[in-house]
Amino acid sequence: MTVNELKKFATDVRIETVKCLEARTFGHIGGCLSIADVLTVLYNGELKNIDPADPKKLDRDMLVVSKGHAGPAVFATLALKGYFPLDWLPTLCEGGTRLPSHCDRIRTPEIDASTGSLGQGLSLANGFAHAAKIKNLKNRIYCLMGDGEIQEGQIWEAAMYAHQYKLNNLIGIVDWNKKQIDGTIDECISLLDIAEKFRAFGWYAVTVNGDDIEAIQEAFKQVRENQSDKPGVLVLDGVKGSGVKCIEKMKFNHMIPVDKELADRCLAELEAVKNSL
Repeated sequence: MTVNELKKFATDVRIETVKCLEARTFGHIGGCLSIADVLTVLYNGELKNIDPADPKKLDRDMLVVSKGHAGPAVFATLALKGYFPLDWLPTLCEGGTRLPSHCDRIRTPEIDASTGSLGQGLSLANGFAHAAKIKNLKNRIYCLMGDGEIQEGQIWEAAMYAHQYKLNNLIGIVDWNKKQIDGTIDECISLLDIAEKFRAFGWYAVTVNGDDIEAIQEAFKQVRENQSDKPGVLVLDGVKGSGVKCIEKMKFNHMIPVDKELADRCLAELEAVKNSL
């Protein structure tokens, strides 16, 4: 895909995510929108050997979405890539749905790990990465974490483990969107310099504009080329609700009602963006 095509895809991810949350009438809209660009990069070239016709291939690259409440954005991405029909999206959280609000590897094709209990995803990713090395598989494991989530101690226990066992097939991603459910990150527990913190735990780390698709592509390449015998991590310096100004401007946009009026405002803005590309 060209960069312009990728931008259109990311806009479609945001459009389908908003529609999905409108059908549910509420949801984690801010943190879903803020990962649309990195999901676009992951599912359009960064993740290798993935296939909608065979979503559980043994040697596929895997993605653990530790911030599992952003499932709707992941579901939108997977539907757009042909893993399942788009008409599944409005069934979010309904009885019998294949799309619960959080990522679920049993119910949803291509979901590699059931997540939602924050702080646990990096430990899961460690297990996948270590197992792949033991089995001499060449696949990489990616783990997408929230910035509020990395206030949890288990993340740093997992970070030590990944360095100890030289998991150079592991790439972490931190959605540094500056907000969590109770307010801003700095108001709750400041993270200081996230990349420097990971470096202190033995990781190769880069900070990148989380709303710039080309920069994200280049950052993944940089990590892959430089992590050598250690895990690597991208810190996505972004905005909660990115890509939709009316959401970005909200003081609290973690989990909110998404009624028709708000959805229509979001969709009008996104359609204008798409038409300008």
